[in-house]
Amino acid sequence: MSVDPDTVKRVARLARIAVTGEEAERMTGELNTILGFVEQLNEVDVTGVEPMTSVIPMTMKKRRDVVTDGDRAEDVVANAPASEEDFFLVPKVVE
Repeated sequence: MSVDPDTVKRVARLARIAVTGEEAERMTGELNTILGFVEQLNEVDVTGVEPMTSVIPMTMKKRRDVVTDGDRAEDVVANAPASEEDFFLVPKVVE
C-alpha cells in the first residue's frame, strides 16, 4: 500500500490539519516509508506465538465491578439547562 499527495491532503483535511503542497509531498515519502515497515511485519511467521501484553509474564490486576457512587441522578442533571426524568434533554440535531 502506498499513498500519494492527494491522499495525504485528504487525510490532513479530515484531521483538520493545514498542509501545504510542499508538506504533502514530504509527508508522502515519510508515510510510504512507515507503511513499508508495517508491511514487513506481515512477512514474520508468528505461527505458535501466543499474544502477550508484557515481556514479563504477569497477571493483570483486577478490581471488583461494583457501583461505588450511584443513585445520584438528580445531582448529575441539577445544572443541565433542560432535563426530564433524570435524563439530559438536547435539541434534535439530525432530521
